[in-house]
Amino acid sequence: MTDTFRLAVAQSEVTCDPAANGDAVRKLMVAAREQGARMAQFPEGAISGYPSGQAAKRELAGWRVDWAAVRAELERTAELAADLSLWVVLGGNHRLTEPHRPRNSLYVISPAGEPVARYDKRFLSHTEIGDWYSPGFEPLVFDVDGFRFGCALCIEVNFPEVFLEYRALDVDCVLFSSYSRDPVFDVLARGHAAAHNYWIGVSVPAQCSDAMPAGVVGPHGYRLASCPDDGAPALVCVDLDRAAPEVEVALRLARPWRTSARAGEPYAAHRFDDPRSADRTRF
Repeated sequence: MTDTFRLAVAQSEVTCDPAANGDAVRKLMVAAREQGARMAQFPEGAISGYPSGQAAKRELAGWRVDWAAVRAELERTAELAADLSLWVVLGGNHRLTEPHRPRNSLYVISPAGEPVARYDKRFLSHTEIGDWYSPGFEPLVFDVDGFRFGCALCIEVNFPEVFLEYRALDVDCVLFSSYSRDPVFDVLARGHAAAHNYWIGVSVPAQCSDAMPAGVVGPHGYRLASCPDDGAPALVCVDLDRAAPEVEVALRLARPWRTSARAGEPYAAHRFDDPRSADRTRF
């Protein structure tokens, strides 16, 4: 086990053109590796695109993915991951067997250039479940260099049970990728990080950065680094450092205490029968 892990979190521009998306992703992968990152995280729909916004929804009614183009870009991206010896966590639609709708997913690509895991978004919006996607049903946890990662997508930030489940699964960091301009998502992500004492990588498209730039939230609930909020593609690299003084209270004190408290351990010896406790109708 090591005390540090260098994570790059990107805000790439996400369009409905898989070739343009792939080029944008791979350019930032090279930048991540040049900055010493072990893993690079990308937004929801980073390769396939995501039909966000009212204009896009009207234009893409009955939206159909160019699966051949998406597959080609995923393969090119995996090849580069192998060339760079870089872990990549990458948003994209995942094709299922007809007539089933695709999944809205995060692919985990290893430094060998292999897709080793996939997270399928479980909590879909009304439009997603009605028009575009089928839901996933399982969390995803994977380990790299002694750090344990979980994954979440977009509106799942509104569901505390997703982040509580990852705490129970003992993750060190949740990789949260989104396509949203809702600034409340940043507040929620910071709250989950502080409540559960783990890092959260926040990856969004460049065009959404004015509301919530990409970056990394520490186990204390404060942002450690953020990309610019100017709408331009960018990335930040952050060392997830277990020994950093600013996260010592969160990791060394709060996290084990809250684990013990959730299990009821500090309180079990203080259970007793007392009529003045049992009667809740008098002073």
